[in-house]
Amino acid sequence: MTILPMTRRAVSALALAACIASVGLPAAAQTPPGVLVVGQIAEPKSLDPHAVTAVNDFRILMNVYDGLVRYKSGTLEVEPALAESWEISEDGTEYTFTLREGISFHDGTPLTAEAVKFNFDRMLDENHPFHDTGPFPLSFFFSAIEATEAVDERTVKFTLNAPYAPFLSNLAYPTGLIVSPAAVEQHGADFGRNPAGTGPFKFAEWRSNEAVVIEKNPDYWDGAAGLEAVVYRPITDANTRTAEMLAGGIDLMVEVPPNALSEFEGDAYTLHEQAGPHLWFLILNAKEGPFADVKVRQAANYAINKQAIVENVLEGTAEVAAGPTPPAFAWAYNEALEPYPYDPEKAKALIAEAGAEGAELTFYVTEGGSGMLDPVPMGTAIQADLEAVGFDVKIETYEWNTFLGEVNPGLEGKADMAEMAWMTNDPDTLPFLALRTEAWPDKGGFNSGYYSNPKVDELLEAARVSTAQDERAALYKEMQEIVQEDAPWVFVANWKQNAVTAAGVAGFELQPSFFLLLDGVTKN
Repeated sequence: MTILPMTRRAVSALALAACIASVGLPAAAQTPPGVLVVGQIAEPKSLDPHAVTAVNDFRILMNVYDGLVRYKSGTLEVEPALAESWEISEDGTEYTFTLREGISFHDGTPLTAEAVKFNFDRMLDENHPFHDTGPFPLSFFFSAIEATEAVDERTVKFTLNAPYAPFLSNLAYPTGLIVSPAAVEQHGADFGRNPAGTGPFKFAEWRSNEAVVIEKNPDYWDGAAGLEAVVYRPITDANTRTAEMLAGGIDLMVEVPPNALSEFEGDAYTLHEQAGPHLWFLILNAKEGPFADVKVRQAANYAINKQAIVENVLEGTAEVAAGPTPPAFAWAYNEALEPYPYDPEKAKALIAEAGAEGAELTFYVTEGGSGMLDPVPMGTAIQADLEAVGFDVKIETYEWNTFLGEVNPGLEGKADMAEMAWMTNDPDTLPFLALRTEAWPDKGGFNSGYYSNPKVDELLEAARVSTAQDERAALYKEMQEIVQEDAPWVFVANWKQNAVTAAGVAGFELQPSFFLLLDGVTKN
């Protein structure tokens, strides 16, 4: 049997499911066997892994592409993938990978060392003929690469400008996924709508704001998937996503809102939970306006009742955050740090010292997004707490991809604060990309609030070139103390991710990476 007809039937089934749900009829077998329908939190921005930053997109991409290495299931430990082995030079500056034999991209072209070189040169070399198919916002991950060499058909060597501890972990991240050079050459800037990788599923179709469909790759090098196809439906509103899951219109729902968890008790569903490296925070504009004063930034941290948000809005599915590093990175986490306590009187005193009474604040809030939990109610609660200590807070709400388009280029001239969440693979990632001076938006980073502290810069640079984990840990812990004191963000919550599957779905597990890996899933 061919897979494409099954894919078409799956999309037809979605239309049927929508009709049944809309008229309130009981749901029954609305999605066909072998086709998993996933309720996503938003429309993907692109299916080019080098061009996106959101976990929402990664949840699709990790099933279409492979990297040289990958995270071992259930961990953030690196294991072989497209590369069967690798060697690291004694000085830590050369990584030589041996590729597996006989692997082809979905378009039929072979995986070679030259193809791997194409991927990294495309991101990093401004003179590469397909560099203009970007931008590549997380190419920062590979800024240490000085040269990529195809030694022979199956051997590729990376030469780094210095030892770089997170290199293997970053290769396992979606930015390190390997795309087909031939597909990039054919589609150019439209490659993100016409993807080709080597993964367990092949791209079938993308119907904007309706569905992305991928189908089984029967020739997958690591064994064919148990599903015939996967359909990703963008359902931005969490309540609508919940209703669709209850009606049978979707088989897997990610990021279940806390107030809906009780809906999925019983044998008809399985609720999955998994701790991971997540931080929900507020970016504060440290360049201009009230938050340019550290006292006002500290005041915001005291003013917001984070425990109430965790208990009442998130219903205990998260813990109050103490700083910029998630506790899931146990070896690098500074356990001596305590979260800012809720102390509105202290906040008022700091605001008075800074002469910022009655300051007007523009606050960017998103409707949803990767790891954003329940952003509108959280934003409303934060607004109320800040107004209680004397601020005048105006909320501006945006759809997720529009929100990123406003926040990532920087808040200067637009807003004083913005919601944000990051789910990362290494304790280096978030602070290096979002807290260093060299990570300001005009330099290609995600430091949208323009925080700058030379000591933090120094510690982060030292940590990424250290090859000793205990030394890295000490540097990260010192960084956390400084950042907590400087308060460039309001540190709100560390979340335990969740998902729910229908009774017929088997073999699904959440990953600490927050990716959805579906090649081992089956559905009756």
